[in-house]
Amino acid sequence: FGWDWGPRIPDMGIWRPVSLVWGNKARIEDVLMLQTHENGVVYLDPEVTLDVFDNEGCTCGSGEDYSIEVFVTDPKGNQYLQDEATGTIVIEEPMLWMPHGYGEQRLYQVLVELCDGEGNLLDSREFRIGLRTMTMNRDKNEWGENFCHEVNGQKVFAMGADYIPEDCILSRTNAARTRKLLEDAVLANHNCIRVWGGGYYPEDWFYDACDELGLIVWQDFMFACANYELTEHFEENISEEIIGQIKRLRHHASLGLWCGNNEMETQTLDRCWKPSQKQFIDYCKIFDYIIPKLVKEYDPQAFYWPSSPSSGGNYDNPWDEARGDMHYWDVWHGEKPFTDYRKYHFAYLSEFGFQAFPCLATVESFTEAEDRNIFSRVMEMHQRNRMANGKILKYLSDTYRYPKDFDHLLYASQMLQEEAIRYGVEHFRRHRGRCMGTVVWQLNDNWPVASWASIDYYGRWKALHYGEKRFFAPILISCEEEGEITQRPSCVQEPGPLAISAKLHVANETGEELEGKVIWSLRNMKGEILEEGTEEVLVSAYDGVWLSKMDFSTYNPLEIYLSYEVVSEGEVKSFGTTIFAAPKHMKFADPKLTVAVNGDEITINAAAFAKNVELQTDNPDALLSDNFFDMNPGTKVVKIVRGEVKEVKARSIFDIG
Repeated sequence: FGWDWGPRIPDMGIWRPVSLVWGNKARIEDVLMLQTHENGVVYLDPEVTLDVFDNEGCTCGSGEDYSIEVFVTDPKGNQYLQDEATGTIVIEEPMLWMPHGYGEQRLYQVLVELCDGEGNLLDSREFRIGLRTMTMNRDKNEWGENFCHEVNGQKVFAMGADYIPEDCILSRTNAARTRKLLEDAVLANHNCIRVWGGGYYPEDWFYDACDELGLIVWQDFMFACANYELTEHFEENISEEIIGQIKRLRHHASLGLWCGNNEMETQTLDRCWKPSQKQFIDYCKIFDYIIPKLVKEYDPQAFYWPSSPSSGGNYDNPWDEARGDMHYWDVWHGEKPFTDYRKYHFAYLSEFGFQAFPCLATVESFTEAEDRNIFSRVMEMHQRNRMANGKILKYLSDTYRYPKDFDHLLYASQMLQEEAIRYGVEHFRRHRGRCMGTVVWQLNDNWPVASWASIDYYGRWKALHYGEKRFFAPILISCEEEGEITQRPSCVQEPGPLAISAKLHVANETGEELEGKVIWSLRNMKGEILEEGTEEVLVSAYDGVWLSKMDFSTYNPLEIYLSYEVVSEGEVKSFGTTIFAAPKHMKFADPKLTVAVNGDEITINAAAFAKNVELQTDNPDALLSDNFFDMNPGTKVVKIVRGEVKEVKARSIFDIG
């Protein structure tokens, strides 16, 4: 029990509804709805399985006649019936389901009715489906293989996060809480979510929300980080579990794929948990034979993937960068610098992350004043990874000045987390096609804790989640820079000439061609412009363009920064800044931040370049349209999206210490 983000609190007993099922003559046991898409027409083929009872209520093969009718209703209320001759339901102008950001989430209502020979209704079943094709595209490419979600023929760049149990006390979960969490994922431009295999299968309301919100679900089966001994009894046990979950979830429009387990192919191959030779072989029997066979039988149109990470199973080099999915942890666990992401071009990154402490209000929920030191016993009990505090301080020492107090240490940790993930996502989005997935570890917490989550236990957004809203945005401008950070990360290294340069890139993850212009400015720390330029850009749908490399080697990297934006139809679609040395060494000017609240708007003024501006409100549960952002000198207006705010304070990297 427990994990390196959760306490050891074993739940026991029956924690979901139990029902006694009976019937009159017969009942509907199961419904499978198969879809065929041809030339703009969708053909639905329902397969209905019945339980038929004798007079004692037992299942039998009674010869009594039964009628089954299937009604399908589209989002506009139009109803479709089965063809009497074929049993097929034909939908000639289908309204397709698409993931968030790629189209609408149109859902069809299905009603199945079972009647006896006299027309009496015996049972009914009602659920929703989305008309779509969904698979993982594994076509060969110039680097190896594609590995990307393909929905209705459209390749989707996955942007999302890994989902863990929402509470260490399971009875605290509810539909409204889950809905809010997933809505907040969509607000940050997520289009997919991975249900991690070390937790549990979420409730129906989780998948209903994903259907409605357009979150593609990567569904792990519940096997993770262990060795399993295959016996006849164990095979029967897991088969029942898997069949039950497939039948429960297979009709959901959002279900993107079934995955056998979390990290077991790599861990078994490298003997992480010291498997016996039998267990080493049993792994392949379970995940390369038993489970895929069940998926094929009970969800024949679904995509199955044996493990995460994997290159396709059977111990075939699951660490292959150019095939399948990858978990990359050298940034964080390996303590590599953020720049290390640029060495890799993973086909699909399904786990990568960086820890941060929650905000002060969350820390105050489990501490007394004397506990507010990250090495106090209470704080360490709320840090389940024994080496994590040291890693945070290691990266802190590489990046920022030592914080002047506990609150600024929490703030600095969140800025490290946002910067680490931004560095990776921007790099991978610049290589769309070669990479087609960035799924961040992790979305949520199951108690108030220091962790990799972007949203803490109380639903409060960390800096990372605000960052995801920016770097998961459909249109993104980003910079591949060279400077001290990439060439001489330690100031005590032997000095030599530095190449200070920047290469801008515009990513367009929309179905429309982007016509606009890139405006850039090289500035000093006061925000005064030293050089500037404008370049017209034309970016095809689902594509990206590089701009020419700019050389700033004549400048002192400690005294300059680059700001840039892409503008289309008079609107700033994306904005960013880049510095060329570690923030701890930058000669920041005091931005003299001021803020004012007027209704649902917060106005911020900066007298100089302000990096990582945090707006601290008197309501820690308030949600803002933007936070932890960079500013050129001037004015910025932020909307209050949720909650009442009366007072606001602002700080930036200048204030750390």
